[in-house]
Amino acid sequence: MNRREFIRIVGGATALAVFPEVVLAGTKLTLGKASSRTPVIWLQGQSCSGDSVSLLNAGDPDIATLLTNHISLHFHQTLSTATGDTAIDILLKTLEQGAKDYVLVMEGSIPQKSDTFCTIGEVQGKPRGVREWVTLLAKNARAVVAVGTCATYGCIPGARLRTGGANPTGATSVWGVLPGVKQINIPGCPAHPDWIIGSLVHLIMNKRLKLDAFGRPLLYYKNTVHDKCEHLQEYKKNVFARAWGDPGCLYKLGCLGIDSNCDIPVRKWLGVNSCTGCGGGCVGCTEPVFPDTGGRGLFPMKKA
Repeated sequence: MNRREFIRIVGGATALAVFPEVVLAGTKLTLGKASSRTPVIWLQGQSCSGDSVSLLNAGDPDIATLLTNHISLHFHQTLSTATGDTAIDILLKTLEQGAKDYVLVMEGSIPQKSDTFCTIGEVQGKPRGVREWVTLLAKNARAVVAVGTCATYGCIPGARLRTGGANPTGATSVWGVLPGVKQINIPGCPAHPDWIIGSLVHLIMNKRLKLDAFGRPLLYYKNTVHDKCEHLQEYKKNVFARAWGDPGCLYKLGCLGIDSNCDIPVRKWLGVNSCTGCGGGCVGCTEPVFPDTGGRGLFPMKKA
């Protein structure tokens, strides 16, 4: 029986009645592996959960392999089966027991103007803000990983108002709340599942990840989109598209591949296509200046 079959059987309503010995043996084996896997606590702040959805689309290894072989997902607001006090107790026990073997993953930005803008559960009858959870859990974490551009730079939740006013929630990145903390940043809107899983597996195997000035793994963010773009030869020949759908390099239409670091042109989304490959152009979502991009790009912010 392989892992997929075991997960399917355990999830079946009649599994215990039909395959009691198989399920019992499989459960013991799985629990034994779980005890040696690295615990992961995944918090979600101001976000659309897009990075979690991206993770679920992982192909090789897939999400089932990641969860059954490499990590033990102790807490995740979207994926956890536990809810209410049962789920929050996992976080509280982690703090009370002084655990230090877990990896803290943060998805989404963190509001600074008021904790009420983003809370996770209640403690003693009072809502607790994501900012407080992150601050407390980061102290003993084996590593802190910011996943997605909202967590790494603030992104859309942290954008200024088009009218020129300040951001209403004061949304910021993990570094904005924990300045100087050693962390790995995996930007992207959303982050590619390979970047997330690859970084986590490196941490679990105690392999050092070389990071750039923005805390991004050079393994995935060393080259610009332009360096490996499908339209690179057209750029070198000065063949530029004048309208969407035209053949040629998309630079003059606002493509930001020349200023954006990631390996999507080679890695592809779902192993099929890339932003530039499908003619959409690069919006620069792995960079700190996203989404405004200094008034440049496909959707420049117009001044009021």
